[in-house]
Amino acid sequence: MNAIPNNIVRQILMLLFIILLGWILFDELKFFLPAILGAYTLYMIMRKYMFILHGKKKWKKGWAATMLMLISFLVILLPIFVMVNMLAGKIGFAISHSEEVVTSIQTYVQKYEQQYGMNIATEENTQKITGWIAATLPKLLGATLNTLLSVVMMYFILYFMLTEGRKMEASSQQWMPLKDENTLMLKKDLNGMVLSNAIGIPLIAIAQGIVGVIGYIIIGVPQPWFWFVITIIGAMLPVIGAAVAYIPIAILLFATGDTTRGIIMIFFGFLIIGTTDNLFRFWLQKKLGDVHPLITAFGVIIGINLFGFIGLIFGPILISLFLLLIKVYVNEFSLHKRGINKTVDDAVGIENVERGKGES
Repeated sequence: MNAIPNNIVRQILMLLFIILLGWILFDELKFFLPAILGAYTLYMIMRKYMFILHGKKKWKKGWAATMLMLISFLVILLPIFVMVNMLAGKIGFAISHSEEVVTSIQTYVQKYEQQYGMNIATEENTQKITGWIAATLPKLLGATLNTLLSVVMMYFILYFMLTEGRKMEASSQQWMPLKDENTLMLKKDLNGMVLSNAIGIPLIAIAQGIVGVIGYIIIGVPQPWFWFVITIIGAMLPVIGAAVAYIPIAILLFATGDTTRGIIMIFFGFLIIGTTDNLFRFWLQKKLGDVHPLITAFGVIIGINLFGFIGLIFGPILISLFLLLIKVYVNEFSLHKRGINKTVDDAVGIENVERGKGES
């Protein structure tokens, strides 16, 4: 038997050690994965402007990165501040009329209990609803705190990505064990997928706002255009989404005694506005990134479980990247494909030779 060369043994052991250490690091730092992915998304959006400020305008890297981060932070934070400021009066009114809200809902429930002979507001159902609220609120609070921590880490990572962008890109291209053409294809397709998903978020929010304001006008919600703005801003927020608009609308309708329209508003919000998010996401992914709807659907499910809110962007990218890597592998290493091409070339050559003999 031929002995395995020592060089191959050392290489295999080294690779196993790298994989083991990499898995340990990933397992310990996976909490920060959404921050890393978010930083990469913002880097792809700001990359061009960073190179312009540092390369053409001769700004120092630190100042250029800080300026771009500040602008992006204001773009993210300013809509939230505007939304909170706009909702402050409405929330105050709902809190001051909380008894009217409860009374309105109870009256509506009692009406249908008498009409259909049902017993909806039982002690058991009340306990279930109370238990669900008690279990859900801490999760929402925890998700909000995790999001804030992820945002802080995201900007911390983004600073170093911006200041070391060219070095980072050169190193990643150098470490890729692929041909240059496949590395460039992988980089181009991955960046295209990230940008198309990032651009899709505000477009989907606008679509939800348009669908929402049409429903608000039909239902007869006071100040529909006010709530149109709230819906758009809220749709871009993690965890809560457009519910930050239609749930307060329903509560305000209950507070004014308009229970029927309040119930309709809740159903319209969850069934129509909520569904619009998914439908437009399928359509935009197909238009912007040529991503199949099935990839988007399964990607969103996988992404949210893995990464949280940022998984809406990176879930479909993960599946698309998997398929892209298969394509790169086939292009890079497929001996079967090369063998088929060689067989075809040989067959064509033999046919040409025989044809030449026949003609002579």
